[in-house]
Amino acid sequence: MSRPLLLSTSQPNDDAQRTVDAFTAAYPNVEVTWIRDGTTQVMARLEAEYAAGAPQADVLLIADMVTMEGLEAQDRLMAYPGADVSAYDPALMDPEHHYFSTKLITTGIIYNTNAPFVPESWADLLRPEAQGQIAMPSPLTSGAATIHMVSLTAHPDLGWDYYQGLADQGTNPQGGNGGVYRAVAGGEQMYGMVVDFLPIREIPNGAPVGFVFPAEGVSAVTEPVAILSTAQNIPAAQAFVDFLISEEGQQLAADMGYLPARPGVTPPEGFPALEDIRMLDFDPAAALESATDDRMRFVEIFGG
Repeated sequence: MSRPLLLSTSQPNDDAQRTVDAFTAAYPNVEVTWIRDGTTQVMARLEAEYAAGAPQADVLLIADMVTMEGLEAQDRLMAYPGADVSAYDPALMDPEHHYFSTKLITTGIIYNTNAPFVPESWADLLRPEAQGQIAMPSPLTSGAATIHMVSLTAHPDLGWDYYQGLADQGTNPQGGNGGVYRAVAGGEQMYGMVVDFLPIREIPNGAPVGFVFPAEGVSAVTEPVAILSTAQNIPAAQAFVDFLISEEGQQLAADMGYLPARPGVTPPEGFPALEDIRMLDFDPAAALESATDDRMRFVEIFGG
């Protein structure tokens, strides 16, 4: 009997448990053990295991493609060319089949229902009425905020001038997305950059906020899954990848309240259809290469 499949993930605990339960229901002969932490902590544990010559996990399910690009560059991911990605936008998948996006967690604009105007674009946050009223997560602590910064600064109509404009508006980037949501929902700030599901899930419960997919487009983290090159249970690891990118696995993502990455799967209530969302261009390999310079430039604008 092969050893259990070991999953290392940054999913929230409840999501990780639901994912494992659904997978083992579909593959009852596979036993799964899993450990969960933030992506930064997952990577730190993995580095320590590599340093000791004993990496444990078979499969990684973590927040973003840039982290996966880093692992791929170190030859730490196993290609899985047999994975069926034919239904997907190629931009969401590694062309060499080293990692596979499993959902779209986009960043758009949250606004308080008492805000002086409803924004339609990223540029609207630079309007005088928004002065001193903007919350945003810091790319120094949030992977989603890092990818958002890279995507917006690469946009021809926004660029680094846009981030300078946010600084001129008195914006003070702090912490992660949860703090941004609380600041806007609580009325401390009127606007914010935030991941979609936080406001969209709470609007039906009476939260005094709205959410906008801006005209220029949204960035996204895609919670990719990958098989480590040192995996010890390769058949089970491949089955896990197959499950997450299958229609059933994508329906699971929607049932958990996330925008599925696979076209044709009905999104959760409150989300537009995937084809109605404009995605900002994003090159994860280029983002990995420019990561240090981008963070330094951000610190120059906003301070550490």
